[in-house]
Order: sequence, then structure tokens, then C-alpha cells
Amino acid sequence: MLAAAAIVVAYAFGAVTFGPLVARARGIDLRAQGSGNIGATNVGRVLGKRTGRLVLLLDALKGTLAVVFARSIGASDAVVGAAAAAAVIGHCFPVFLRFRGGKGAATALGVTAPLDPFAALAGGIGYLLLKRGTGLASAGSLTGVVSAVATGFVLHGASPTVLALLAVALVVVVRHRENIRRLARGQELPS
Repeated sequence: MLAAAAIVVAYAFGAVTFGPLVARARGIDLRAQGSGNIGATNVGRVLGKRTGRLVLLLDALKGTLAVVFARSIGASDAVVGAAAAAAVIGHCFPVFLRFRGGKGAATALGVTAPLDPFAALAGGIGYLLLKRGTGLASAGSLTGVVSAVATGFVLHGASPTVLALLAVALVVVVRHRENIRRLARGQELPS
């Protein structure tokens, strides 16, 4: 019961998508603007960088809260890891938006912070370096999740935390598959 509660609550946290809520409050349908994605990068394109940063913070915070909640009810490390993955899946496939959500990078950062702060720091630095160096949020996001997993593995080996980071990274990579194709063809547009 405990495991199910942690995972369901984490998914519910993740499924609250702040991009569309913020855009709708301003009378904008985010799906019809910019890239059509609901995440912070598109919010930044459509509503400005400041609002994009706010959405990034809120999407990260919901991931952090999902992990903190799972720990607060005494869930095992494996269940906490499953809750982390559930929060990212909730963001990517939210029931409230007919399972058409974002790409999960901000929420992935949010779940990583309480799981392994050093991995989160490495992921954040990887994101910033690639994003600023290339102007491509997708390249930054992919580098960030890989950096987080690699750092976690170096520090902890194949622990439940690292397996959770790997699961989260896989979700983010799968959600970026079109971006990866465009990156490979040199056709990814700057963000």
C-alpha cells in the first residue's frame, strides 16, 4: 500500500503541468504557439525568459516534492526511486492533458536534487554548458541527464538511487527522440 501511495501521489504531482496553466492565465494556448510543447523552453519562447524560468522552477519543484513525500511516508529507496520516475512520467504523460505532456527535463532535475544533490549539480552544469554553448535546450537537457547518471554511478555504483536516475534519464531521452533526430541531421532550432 505504501509503495502504491508513493507512486500514485508522485505521478499526480508530475501531472500538474505549470506551462499550460501559466499560459492559460494569460489567455494563450501554449500548444498552438512556438514549438507546441508545454514545457519551460516553449514557455520562454512564447511568454518570455522570465516566465520560462518560473515554469522551470515550478516543474522542478513538483519533482522534488514527489521524492520528499515518498521519503516522508517511509518508502524504501527502491520505492522512492520509482516515485521519482513516476513524477517525470506524470509530467511527460499527464492524465489531465490526455497524456500529451512535456519532455521532463525540469522535473528530472527536480527529482534528482533530493535523490543525489551532486548528480543534480552535475546535471545542471551539463545542461547550462551545452545550452549556452550551442543555444539548444535539447542538447543541454540530454547532456544534463547523462551527466547526472554518470555522476551518480561514479559516486554510488549501481545503487537504487542510480537506477532511479537511469530510469528518469531514459524517460527524458525517449521524450527527446525527435530532437535527437534533428540534432543528428543538424536541423535542431535554437531555443
